[in-house]
Amino acid sequence: MEPPALDRSALLAQTSLRGGEFCDAYTDLIDAWLAGVFASVFSGRSGVCLVATGGHGRHQLTPSSDLDLVLLHDGRLDVSEAQSLWYPIWDTRLKLGHAVRTVSDSLALASDDLATATSLLSCRTIAGDRDLGETLAERALATWRKSAKRNLATLAAAVSDRHRSSGDVAYDLEPDLKEGRGGLRDVHALGWALAADPDLGVTHPDVLAADEEAILAARVELHRESGRLGDRLALQEQDAVAARLDDENADVLMARLAAAARRIAWASDESWFDVSHLPSGRLLRSTPKPRDLGGGIALEAGRVRLVGDETPAPDAVLRVAVAAARERARIAPATIERLRNAAPIPEPWPREVRDLLVDLLGRGQAAIEVIEALDHADLWTRLLPEWLPNRSRPQRNAYHRYTVDRHLLECVAQAALLTDRVTRPDLLLVGALLHDIGKGTPGDHAVVGQDQAAVAATRFGFPPADVATIVAMVGLHLLLPDEATRRDLDDPVTIRTTVARVETVERLELLAALTEADSIATGPSAWGRWKAGLVDKLVARARYVLDGGDVADVIAPQPATHRELDLMARGLATRELVVDGDGDRLVIVCPDRPGLFSRVAGVLALNGLSVLDASVATVEGLMVDEFRVEWAFGDSIPWTKVERDLRRALVGRFALEPRLAERARSYRRPRISAHAFEPNVRVLDDASDDATVIEVFGSDDVGLLFRLARALTDLDLDIRRAKVSTIGAEVVDAFYVNDAFGNKLDKPDDLVEIRSALLHVLSQSPL
Repeated sequence: MEPPALDRSALLAQTSLRGGEFCDAYTDLIDAWLAGVFASVFSGRSGVCLVATGGHGRHQLTPSSDLDLVLLHDGRLDVSEAQSLWYPIWDTRLKLGHAVRTVSDSLALASDDLATATSLLSCRTIAGDRDLGETLAERALATWRKSAKRNLATLAAAVSDRHRSSGDVAYDLEPDLKEGRGGLRDVHALGWALAADPDLGVTHPDVLAADEEAILAARVELHRESGRLGDRLALQEQDAVAARLDDENADVLMARLAAAARRIAWASDESWFDVSHLPSGRLLRSTPKPRDLGGGIALEAGRVRLVGDETPAPDAVLRVAVAAARERARIAPATIERLRNAAPIPEPWPREVRDLLVDLLGRGQAAIEVIEALDHADLWTRLLPEWLPNRSRPQRNAYHRYTVDRHLLECVAQAALLTDRVTRPDLLLVGALLHDIGKGTPGDHAVVGQDQAAVAATRFGFPPADVATIVAMVGLHLLLPDEATRRDLDDPVTIRTTVARVETVERLELLAALTEADSIATGPSAWGRWKAGLVDKLVARARYVLDGGDVADVIAPQPATHRELDLMARGLATRELVVDGDGDRLVIVCPDRPGLFSRVAGVLALNGLSVLDASVATVEGLMVDEFRVEWAFGDSIPWTKVERDLRRALVGRFALEPRLAERARSYRRPRISAHAFEPNVRVLDDASDDATVIEVFGSDDVGLLFRLARALTDLDLDIRRAKVSTIGAEVVDAFYVNDAFGNKLDKPDDLVEIRSALLHVLSQSPL
């Protein structure tokens, strides 16, 4: 008997079926086909059946799911017969997880393997001897319950490990919809816990049905869109999945998924916490006696709770939160309900209440879970209404790893580690909490956030001078990183501009600490030794001037190093090209020649080197160019090859453009920014006394710096300095340029041509 054919195309194309409804229809289709395949091999046979397990058994097959199948038999089956069943499935190219076992074999394996044990909890007979299949289901459940204490402990540890390794659906830029915290697996795990002990006080999966459906629907459409097995919703797929689910845009989709995942994660965290603190006579551990924490608050079974029956005082929310963060404990659900009835805190807050807020924020990472608990209960927004527009708000670019709300909390946690660097830790912590508060409101978040910060800081009871400082921190929180990475720190205008905007040493040190905390909380590409060194240098020079020093003192030319003196001496003696790469610096000494900067940039790009900083000087008629670079493949830069390529390129004996074009084709980066990055060019006349600064914003490509520099050379401009800042797939380049006579640019028509030329470069595909 020939096995039946499988045609999935019509169902996969039926876009009106989504989420669980699609999974039901798709699982029915696959089951019917598998029943036909089984019948073609084992028709009329007793003592054998085909059993679906795991997600297949739960009736949750998605377009790219594995088929998890067990060919169950009573011991009389020749295992080689199973090949006739598996081959037709393999021929369809469906992914197949398969096994041939008896009931005893299956139970023995499940006794030592959590994945097998939990997969059998949803086993379901597709075809064949249904009594045999039901025997496996019944005995698997009985065995799971018999070892409930051990299984729950193992399952709790597995949930914790999975959360650490798979991230967080609610807060991650590219969440794992299945394995991440707040994902589908958390709902499954709650079901497995209840299967072990139906009387456990954990959240029943049915309570999370709507949230599970939201995540499941996104997973189905992700599989339909990508055509691959994988549950991480990448940036480049979010727009298409949003369209398939009729969301207005991907931001709406991700905010909706984040909200669903937060509820699932909360239920999961609460449930497993309760399981881990059950009395030893019941399951896992003994319960210590309640401990009085003072002020009508006690710690019992790992939870902070209010003692007594009176209505909570206005400051009770913060007092309980501080206690929970200090003890690294959770807040009892009954206490959360009681806190909802607490009277509002009088405004402006009394000093002692404000101190409680600062104490909470100063607890660092321990405060994050507590504040999220308050936010889940809508208690945090009573304290900070400005928080609400930022709740679950995605930041869909490769620069940020978290949603706005989680980023703010991570920034506070990082700031708590830096309080010893500032004279006003309270202002640092509150400034960190509020620095991005304007992102939930249309407009420049650093501008609109200032008004919101003023309202919040005034509500917290800060005096007007402190409110002004917090507002300044919000408005200027990008000042130091922007000036440090886009401006020449040896230009007096850079130092004067920073000093004029910061105004005081206190604000400077607060902004320095906030910059570091904000950058580390943002993501791995936002902070490193290079950026930290530039910020430190800028802060040190600005502090010197704010303390009464002369800006000329801090930007005085530094004496040349022995290496630089030696290279210049060689260049002066020979009047020939001198090229020397060492560490992360490249120095070139040569007679002036057109297009030198662009050629060097091209060769460096060809060798996988990114330019961070570049300067050009003239010494006794020779050009001395210095480049600071980084290599994507480690610290040991292959300077011998780079120098060889440079020598050939600088004398016109190197086919630079076609080589860069080939590299661009070979190393084309995937698009990792959710929104199209709008190219822009800004010409700044007041950023330097003796040069015009041109800022270029665009999407990074292989050889982009080469093409931009070549465009400037074609306009007969001299590049005196370049500062390059790459953020994920986006780049901000700042060029200090002069005309052919060494002057700043002052003709409007010339500026129009410069913008036009550079925008043309940004709009073109790589070479």
